[in-house]
Formats: sequence, structure tokens, C-alpha cells
Amino acid sequence: MTKIDKISPLAPKSLPAFPEIDGVLLSTAATEMKYKGRDDLLCVAFPQGATVAGVLTQSRTFSAPVGLCRDNLATGKKARALLVNAGNANAFTGKAGDQAMASSVKMLADKIGCDRDQVYVSSTGVIGEVLDADLINGHMTNIVGELSAQNWPAAAKAILTTDTFAKGAARTVKLNGTVVKINGIAKGSGMIAPDMATMLAYVFTDADLSQDVLQAILVDTVDKSFNAITVDSDTSTSDTLLAFATGASGVGGDITDPHDPALTEFRAVFEELLRDLAHQVVRDGEGATKFITITVTGAEDARAAKVIALSIANSPLVKTAIAGEDANWGRIVMAVGKAGEAADRDKLKIIIGGQKVTELGMAVQGYDEDICTKHLKGQNIDLAIDVGIAQGEATVWTCDLTHGYIEINADYRS
Repeated sequence: MTKIDKISPLAPKSLPAFPEIDGVLLSTAATEMKYKGRDDLLCVAFPQGATVAGVLTQSRTFSAPVGLCRDNLATGKKARALLVNAGNANAFTGKAGDQAMASSVKMLADKIGCDRDQVYVSSTGVIGEVLDADLINGHMTNIVGELSAQNWPAAAKAILTTDTFAKGAARTVKLNGTVVKINGIAKGSGMIAPDMATMLAYVFTDADLSQDVLQAILVDTVDKSFNAITVDSDTSTSDTLLAFATGASGVGGDITDPHDPALTEFRAVFEELLRDLAHQVVRDGEGATKFITITVTGAEDARAAKVIALSIANSPLVKTAIAGEDANWGRIVMAVGKAGEAADRDKLKIIIGGQKVTELGMAVQGYDEDICTKHLKGQNIDLAIDVGIAQGEATVWTCDLTHGYIEINADYRS
């Protein structure tokens, strides 16, 4: 696999200062399954249990861990542990993959003293290679023995694959007058076109929320965050977003309606944290040098606006033009047209970096391409498109497409 030795130019300066969250313990280990000289196994334990909600890939070739998480969520039981390995996706591995996963689940369940269906699992990495459970199970005793409330930065780093930086976010918010904490970590760099959530992401809070309430909040907020990003239009077999609520703060347990006004601020901050993590995934897109915000207005409805925005965001021609800092707005026109949603050609407006470049079905007379080019030379690119039909609008985020993406993926398995 290509050695990633250069951090994305779009990376944040550092991980946030993660507060401890009561009821969450973490530890990591180095299995050397694929990566040398770094931890690649994460264990999270919830000694008193945690309500769990999740959104999982809609890929029809989902991995063994995705299937297990889906089954566990349906039980309604509280989670007691999460186990994540990097380097092998345990996807398209048949019964051998199921058996390897089951052996690790059994061992971890026995170590912490819980039912097997209270253990959640994620795997990320190469598809089609059978997981070597012995490489994981050989670390189980130590990883359980080293659980700590302070291992957040190590946890964020252990789940990475081709990522160039660890991704994390932390927030506090008042719920019923009491401060609750929310921490999140994520990984993702390539194979990013989520159809539920993102590659792997985990959110932890000490709020006391039921599964129904937490699930509703997660589903509502994921569409405005992880489901609004794309790097390369490819949906992973392993996409998993899980949220865990330990209840240690003692507030929220009396809320039964996910739209209760008491949750308004919590929902807003929860969505902000998911969006922060999602943006970090885009900023670490394989080979990325530009972070691109695409806002579509004037569409038939919000769904149509999002389809058009993603058509632009996933266009190799648009993405390579931006990588080359070429204000070739004709490629945006093309991407709007191929989206298959209603658009009025003669009302189409395109704005690049605040400058209107088209209206009334043609280029704006006298627009200054040099201003657009100057904007494209920056790291943060803003595109706004109005398709002149109705009031639907949506925003999505993507990155440019460079030679770096090809270099990373051409050598991924070597």
C-alpha cells in the first residue's frame, strides 16, 4: 500500500481537547495486521451499558460487521463494547469472515462479562481478504486490561487507513439545564459517497436518551452532514455510524419525543458535531487540495437540489477543473444537465466565489474570469447554482480530484 507520509493541506491544526465522558473507556493495540509501527485496533467499553443507535451502509455487498451491527441494533439491548480493526474490511469473506468476527466477539464478551449481542464491531480496509482473528484475539486480554477514560486521541488514530490525519470533534451543550458532553471520532479518506453515514464514525454522549429518541436524532442529522459529502462517488461496504449514550449525566431520560423542544439545542449541537466530522473526512479526501462547498437553490424540492449538487460534486470534469484552478464553468452546466432533475436552462445562474458568471442561459457579459481563477487558487472553494424552478435547496461538500488520488488507489493493496 502507498505510504502516506504527507498530511493533507486541508487538515485542522490538531485534534480537539476531548473531555472524559462518564461511562466510556477506551484502549488501543497494534496487531500489525497490515500497518507496522502503529495501533490499529480499538476497544471501547461501557461498564454500565449505553443506549446505542446507528445508521449503516445501504450497499448490497455490506461487510460482516455491518450485518452484526444491524442485528444487534434490532435487539434494543444496551451496548457494552465496541471493537474496531483497521487494515481488513472483513467484507465479501463468506462464512470464514463471519466465524473470524464471531470468535473475537465471543472473546471480548467473555472478558467484559456481557452478552455477545451487546458487542458492536467495525472493520475497515481491504475487501475480500479473510480476517485473521488470531491477530486480534491475541491482544484481547491486554486491550481490556488497559481501558481508560483518557485514550481519546489514541482511539481516533487507531481506526485510520489511508487517512493522513486523525479526525475528532468535541462539544458540550445544556440539556434540561445540565451540561452534557458529546465526543466523536471518524475515519475516511477514499471510497466516500455515503448512503447512510460515513466510512466509520462513532459519537459518544453522557446524555440519558432512549434508543428511539437517539435513533431519530441520528437519522435526522446525518442527512445534513455525512450524507451530504462525497469524495469519489463510491459507497463503502463498511459505512457505519454509531451513537452511544451512557446516561451518566442523569438528564434526558424523561424525554420520549425526539422533537421535544427540550432537545432543540442538543440536536443543533449534535448536528454541528457530525458536520464537523464529515467536513474533516472531505478535507482528508485522497489527494485533496481544495475543500469545495456546493449550494444549489431554486430546485423542485430539497431532494432534487441535493441530487443536482451531488451531480456537480461527483463530476470528475468539475473536480479536475478545480484541481487545475481552471474556471471552466461549462462543466458545471454539464453536471446540472445530466442530474436528471428539473432545471430551467434559461434561468440557470452560476456563482463562483461570489461572482455571478451565468444568467439568462448564457455567460454574464463582462464577467471577470481572473476573479474566479483567483478564488480557485485558494483552498476553500464556493460554488452556488440556482436552477430557476422552485424553492428547493441543498448544500453538499466535496474535494478536488488530483493525481494523488490515482497514486494512492493504484497501489492500495501493494
